[in-house]
Amino acid sequence: MKLNTSLPVSDLATFMTMIAPRNTFGDPDDKSDFVPVVRFLVMSDSHIETFADVGCSRIQKAISLGYSDAQSDSVYKSLDAVMFCGDITDKGDMSQYIAFKSTVDSALKEETKLLAILASNHDCWGSMGRGALSYFSSLTGLHTDWHDVINGYHFIGISASADSDYRYDPEQISWVKEQLDKAVADDPEKPIFVTHHEHVLDTVYGSGDKEWGIDHLKSVFEEYPQIIHFSGHSHYPLNDPRSIWQGSFTAVGTGAIKYMEFTVDGKKGVHPDHYEKTGQTWIVEVSAQNEVRLRGYDVYSEVQLCEYVIKEPANAANRQFTPDKQEAASSAPVFPDLGSRRYITVPAAKSTDGDIIFLYRAIVFDENGNEIDHVYQVNNYWTYPTYDSVTLAVNAPRGCTVKVFAENAYGMRSEPLTFEAG
Repeated sequence: MKLNTSLPVSDLATFMTMIAPRNTFGDPDDKSDFVPVVRFLVMSDSHIETFADVGCSRIQKAISLGYSDAQSDSVYKSLDAVMFCGDITDKGDMSQYIAFKSTVDSALKEETKLLAILASNHDCWGSMGRGALSYFSSLTGLHTDWHDVINGYHFIGISASADSDYRYDPEQISWVKEQLDKAVADDPEKPIFVTHHEHVLDTVYGSGDKEWGIDHLKSVFEEYPQIIHFSGHSHYPLNDPRSIWQGSFTAVGTGAIKYMEFTVDGKKGVHPDHYEKTGQTWIVEVSAQNEVRLRGYDVYSEVQLCEYVIKEPANAANRQFTPDKQEAASSAPVFPDLGSRRYITVPAAKSTDGDIIFLYRAIVFDENGNEIDHVYQVNNYWTYPTYDSVTLAVNAPRGCTVKVFAENAYGMRSEPLTFEAG
């Protein structure tokens, strides 16, 4: 199979166009066998800069989606709470907090409780510093550390410490443990929903990096298998299968409202095309049997991207979404057979496990089999629809071989499509 050398590009650059799959595997399932008794939204990282900006508008869209979803349920039609997991503002300025309050006041109904925590970085970066915590409380009437019970289920939130010498101070850590003990004493079989802004170290996608993951409360959380912890900070997409983790407790990444970010081949801060074009939110529901259903949505298209049902959240011996189980259930994508086609239009790779295709990778080898060029394109799986086509530019002199792979979230590669630069 030869590259199409008639393409209007330089002799050293070959453009490969690939049709990328659309993530339709997350279409909503039949809801009839899952009856919620509590429902709430979870989102993070809106990074509000000014009144009615992108962060504000996406918050409104997410909340509107939550109400529409609730009304579509034939049995339970309430949206009980909206949880914000930090980095509400971009710099922690008063005007940005006022914009947030105006946004949620206009979007939330009286039935829906606002649960919000502030992060030590963006929410406290402005001239107020950690004084933003007391300002937020005076503005909204809300505590920045809180323990609420909604329909019998416990919600605990921890904001940054008011003491700038700490991210979370010793008194807060003791307080969290006390609140967890109260929740377990109430009913040890029920999940406990907990949030602070940062990922817990070595849990969800991105948390292995100490820029995004912290261990301040990890030893506490490990004592409570009932915990389902929500965190943002990294902006890594919530529909990446690595964004749910189970071990001694459960951890869930929240994606972001403002923009997405990635780590690829060990490089942090990767921003592929269209990384800022949408936001994400979770709709979380709990049944009377304490099953927890998490459905991740693209806020703009209002399309469901993924779904998980945690059967026994309080049972540490029955974990469905451990990293080992997730990876074992995964499989490499596949390309359709191209037959004898000579041109460079490459059909979409197909998921073989119902999960995302993470990226497409092209590697160029010289006549001796040495790698001379290597490029990739992250598939925009965090939104809907995904790309109709992806273009990779590779340096492929005559006599070289180009191999194109599709990869899933665990680095499993498809069999390559192979082209010779004639």
